[in-house]
Parts: sequence; C-alpha cells; structure tokens
Amino acid sequence: MAEDRVDPVRGWERLHGEDVSGNRLAVGWIRLVHVLARPVLSVAPDALSAAGVASAAAAVGAAALGLAWAALGLVLVSGLLDGIDGAVALRTGRARPLGAVVDAVADRLADLCLIAVLVVLGGDARLAVAVAAAVLLHEYARARAQGAGMGSAGAITVAERPTRVILVAVTCLGAGVAPSGTPGTGWSWPMVTLWLWVGVALVGGTQLAAGIRRELGRADQAGDDRGGQGDQG
Repeated sequence: MAEDRVDPVRGWERLHGEDVSGNRLAVGWIRLVHVLARPVLSVAPDALSAAGVASAAAAVGAAALGLAWAALGLVLVSGLLDGIDGAVALRTGRARPLGAVVDAVADRLADLCLIAVLVVLGGDARLAVAVAAAVLLHEYARARAQGAGMGSAGAITVAERPTRVILVAVTCLGAGVAPSGTPGTGWSWPMVTLWLWVGVALVGGTQLAAGIRRELGRADQAGDDRGGQGDQG
C-alpha cells in the first residue's frame, strides 16, 4: 500500500517546512503517532481533529466532576489525536490546505479547553486568561509570518502543543495522586502549572520571534538580491 512507503519524519518536514531530524523528541513523537494512525487510516482527518477537541472538552467536564484520572486520560487522548489526524492525512494522501486550517482551529479550541481544565481544578481565572492570550498570540504571530512569506514554522519552541498537553496532564495526574497539593509544599497543582506555563510561553515566544526574524530576514534578503539582479539587467 502507498501509505506503507511514507517516511513519517520527511513527510512532516515537507508539510511544515522545518527540519527536525536532529530533535530526538520530535522524531520520536512523529513516529509514535504514525504507528498509532495505522488502525484509523479509513477515518477522515477532519473527524479525528474534531474528536481531539471533543476529548479536550470532555476533560473539562471530568475535571469539574472531580474525576482527575478521567480528565488525565481524556487530555492524553486529545493530545494523541492532534498528531494522529496529520499522520492519517499524510499516509493516505489527504493532506490539503483546508485540512490544515481545520487542524489549526481544532488545536486552538483544544488549547482553550486545556486551560479551562486548569481553571476548573482551581487555577486562577485571570492568570489562565493571560496564558490563553499568550498561546493565541504565539500561534497568531506564526500564522501571520507564514502569510507574509515564511515557509517554515519559524522555530520549534518549548511552548508547542506537546508541552501544553504534558503540563495539563501532569496537573491532572497530580490532582489524582496528591489532591492536597504538590509534595512538600502543598501548592496548588493548577496554579503551579499556570505559572510554569507563563515561563514556558515567555521562552517559547522569544524563540519564535527569533525564528520569524531570521526566516523573514532571509526572504527580504532574497528579494533584495533578485531586485538588484533585475536592475543590473
């Protein structure tokens, strides 16, 4: 079958314009979701994206009911589906621009649900709003830069989707194992996570800004070079 000949990492790099061959975590994640995608190749990628959002929303409900372990499972399922939908699209030749838009919108909705999980578990709503704004700004800046001619993701930062999922998953795990708070301190799990997320967002935003500046600077230089050659003609 054609999908069996797909190189997961090269396919991801081709779609995103980013070389991750030297990043073991990224390569491992890409290969994992491609393995998990094999049983669901017949499912439409958009349906998998929608299922990811539904899982994240269900995690909010589970957290509200005090079911931390159920919320943990749903958060992990949502995170996996975020990768599986793209893997299915690549392996079955169904990757398309509209699908990329659907995937991006689904990711942002799922991100907001993840933040809502932290609020339901006891996180400060104002701090959560700040984190949500940082996430949306991060992705908006990347999208605008790509619209302006950046052909890659700009940079694979510490603040990408897998990190967001891990942060919330650890919070759900902590709430299930030690509901009284973090060991030795008794600090609120969701509050610790929100503050960690603020730090991750600041570092990730700096990485992305540098990447965007670098990539668009190259595009500007290439344009200047072509213009200069034209003048010489």
